[in-house]
Amino acid sequence: MSNYGPPGGGGSGGPPQPGHGQPQAPQQPGWGQPQQAPQQPGWGQPQQAPQQPGWGQPQQPGWGQPQQQGWGQPQQQAPQQGYGAPQQQAPQQGYGPPQPQAPQHGYGPPQQQGWGQPQPVARTQPQVPMGLPMPGQGFGPAYAVGPVAPLDAPDPDRKFRMVGLTLWIVGMVAGIGLNVSFKFLELFTARNPGAAIANLLLGLLFALPPLVVYLFVPAIIDRYDPEPWWCLLMAFLWGAFTATGFAALINTAVHVVGASLFGSSAGEFLTAVVSAPLAEEFWKGLAVLGFFYFLRREFDGVVDGIIYATFAALGFAAIENVDYYARAAAADRLGPTFIIRGILAPWGHPLYTSMTGIGFGIARESSNTAVRWLAPVGFYFVGVFLHATWNFVAGLGTGFFFLSLIVWFLFVAAFFVIVIVLVLRKGRVIRDNLRDEVLIGNMSQEELDLVCSPVGRLKARFSWRGATGVQFIRAAARLALSKWHTARAMKGQKHTISADFIVPLRQELAKLRQEMNARAQRA
Repeated sequence: MSNYGPPGGGGSGGPPQPGHGQPQAPQQPGWGQPQQAPQQPGWGQPQQAPQQPGWGQPQQPGWGQPQQQGWGQPQQQAPQQGYGAPQQQAPQQGYGPPQPQAPQHGYGPPQQQGWGQPQPVARTQPQVPMGLPMPGQGFGPAYAVGPVAPLDAPDPDRKFRMVGLTLWIVGMVAGIGLNVSFKFLELFTARNPGAAIANLLLGLLFALPPLVVYLFVPAIIDRYDPEPWWCLLMAFLWGAFTATGFAALINTAVHVVGASLFGSSAGEFLTAVVSAPLAEEFWKGLAVLGFFYFLRREFDGVVDGIIYATFAALGFAAIENVDYYARAAAADRLGPTFIIRGILAPWGHPLYTSMTGIGFGIARESSNTAVRWLAPVGFYFVGVFLHATWNFVAGLGTGFFFLSLIVWFLFVAAFFVIVIVLVLRKGRVIRDNLRDEVLIGNMSQEELDLVCSPVGRLKARFSWRGATGVQFIRAAARLALSKWHTARAMKGQKHTISADFIVPLRQELAKLRQEMNARAQRA
């Protein structure tokens, strides 16, 4: 028997075992032959599982692959991840398409993974092209989703929200009580209560209808992430009743004290130029402070600060105009008063209080402690200065006042341009923070374009998406802004509540997409 023949003959000089430490197997092949049975070859032979392909086949690592569990080749019994094709026993991520057993997550189009792709965190749902044609709408949703996990969004700021709501209710009750008390006192002390009531109704008629136009403007400007209607209503009501009630109390006290100490003219000057700007901007600004502190999820930056300030100021101006128009009607000066306050300068109060809103918006966007404290206070005094300047100029005479209107119009126009630029900036922030959601397959490019479109909500509402599409756009915008706040907080090594909403908002997007798909299939 030859010592160099196939092992297992048992002749003289032949090795009784295939190799050092190798188990005995019948019919061991010769040198370089592939293993045909689940046996271990001799020293230097490649490890082979049942029917293992030869060198260079896609199911076995080639030259330069990481070696596992033996000399030479990795064992086939355990799933491995190498530079070659993935093993069939378990889904792997390497060259070639991903295995169907588990969804693959790579940067780039959904269901596509190549060499060198970064491995992101696993998505909650695999994304599969749907391609459902819609009548008159082209193709349907780009992605279909399976069942999603229950949407249990955390509410870490619940206690702040409840405290804020309680303070808002207390302030509203007190403000309404003060307004009613002052109004009844004014009517009962009037020489002709009937005429006073008629003038009051006339003031309501001239003051309230223009609000439809005034409130429409900020709603149109804030296109990318409109604030919830109930937040805008809370801001408006606070300005209309709470701010007017407490400001009237303070202004009346200052006028009485100033007139008693320095005379009637001095009392009026102190009230108009000192007390009114300080007190009114303070109480209107408290509405912005409330959203900044108690409703952080609904307050994202400078644009939101301006919007909340505008609604609070419009509420304040509406009630204040009722009093101005009623007094002007009693003095037969209703026409000129309406032209000045209702047509030429209706944006006075919104402009003043927007300064406070800008300050809180800067504080919301900054992680610097000094900026977060100084910006609201500093911009509050800017608003006070503008308010005091307007009231001071109004007392200098009609000719000088109308001359100053030219400067006023230029200032208001510049402010509106700044607001539009800030709104466009907010749209870019939303797009930039949703790009990676497309890359990892959580959103399609079509959905991203819809979310970032200035008329995206109109497109969604009047298409097959309907109201669910509008909710989808809002959730996507909230996700982008939450990621934005989280990234800036991480740079400043700060904690932000926005980080707690990222995962729930992704789940909400999946849930809303599922609802839209169901709607599309029924259409």
